[in-house]
Amino acid sequence: MGEDRRQLVRSLGMVSSIGVCMVASTVIGLAMGYYLDKWLDTSPWCTLIFLVFGIVSGFRNIYILTRRELKRQQEQNHRDKGNGDGSKRED
Repeated sequence: MGEDRRQLVRSLGMVSSIGVCMVASTVIGLAMGYYLDKWLDTSPWCTLIFLVFGIVSGFRNIYILTRRELKRQQEQNHRDKGNGDGSKRED
């Protein structure tokens, strides 16, 4: 039962970090573009360009986090299979 709860907390942590990364990247890109537009008087071009950069950066972060989590799960499955009969060990 303890292992299931630990796995649930890890999964929830990953999902929440994905959401935070996407929102933060988008907001940072939008803010940078907005303030560059105000400074350079180029409205709305810098805002649009940096908004796109922020969105692309968010999706890139999601891709990296997802790959990392899948690799961790594969390693965990490999360790579990290495226990002998393939059953999960009890803590």
